[in-house]
Amino acid sequence: MKNLIVPIDFSKESLAGLDLAMLFTKKQQTTVQMVYVQKKSSDYNSPGYFKEEKAYAEREFKKIVKQYSSKLKNDSKLKYIIKSGRIYREIVGQVESFDDAMVIASTHGASGFEEFFIGSNAYKIISATHQPVMTVRSIKAPSEIKKIVMPIDLTLDSRQKVPFTAELAQLFDAEIHIITVSSSKSKRIIDRLNAYAAQVENYVKARKIKCKVKSLVGENIVDLITVYADSVDANMISIMKEQLKNLSFLGSITHQIVTRSKVPVLSISAKEIHIATGFSSTGG
Repeated sequence: MKNLIVPIDFSKESLAGLDLAMLFTKKQQTTVQMVYVQKKSSDYNSPGYFKEEKAYAEREFKKIVKQYSSKLKNDSKLKYIIKSGRIYREIVGQVESFDDAMVIASTHGASGFEEFFIGSNAYKIISATHQPVMTVRSIKAPSEIKKIVMPIDLTLDSRQKVPFTAELAQLFDAEIHIITVSSSKSKRIIDRLNAYAAQVENYVKARKIKCKVKSLVGENIVDLITVYADSVDANMISIMKEQLKNLSFLGSITHQIVTRSKVPVLSISAKEIHIATGFSSTGG
C-alpha cells in the first residue's frame, strides 16, 4: 500500500478516487500516482489534437497537485503520469510496475470511467492485475475508514482477503465486521461457516483489531452484504475477485457488489496464502 495508482479524467467524479487515496497519506508515507490515459496518437483524426490533449492534461494535473499538496502527510508524495493506449492495459501496467501497490478509482467519470468499470471492460482491470483494486462509486469519498465489512462464504478463496483486510484495519484503526453469508439454512453449511468465522476472528483479535461477527442467511448474497454494510454505516467492503475463465463481468457477484455498494469496495486477487492461525485460506 506504499504506492497508490489513481486513474483520473479530471471530472469531479474521478477525483473521489484521489480523495480516498489521500486518507492513506494521513496514516503512512505513501506515493500517490495519478494516471491519465490518452488514445494512441494514431487513433486521432487531427495530428495536433494528441499534443493539445496532453498539454491540457499537464495543466490540469499541475492544478490538482497544487490543490492537494497541502493535504499530504507523513512525507507522502503526489505525482502524475500521462500515458497512451487502452485504459485498462495502461492502468494495470502501471500498478504492476510496483511490488506494493493498489489501484484506487472512481467508477464514474466524464470520459467513460463508468462504462469502463461497470460495463463489459470492468472485469479486465479488476481481474488482470494481482494487485488489490479499490473502487468508489459516489462523488464524495468517505472522510474516514472506521468500519470494514468482510464477508466469508464457502468458496475456497474467501478467506484469502483476511490478511490484507486486517492490514488495512490496523492502518486506520478500523473495526472489522466478519459476516458469514449463505443462501442455505443447512446446519452442516452454517456450522462450517461458523468455524471459518471463528478462525478469522482469532486471526483478527490476535492482531489487536476490533471485530464483530454476524451470521447472515438469505436468497441474495449481494443484498446480504450491501444491506448489512448500510445498516452498520460501514466505510468499506472487502471481497475476493472472482476468477472467471472469460472476461465477462456481467452477473458475477463481484460486479454486483461493485455496482451496488454505496461505500468503497476492495477487490483482492486469490493466491496461495497460509494464515498463521493454523488454517489454509484456500479452504478445507
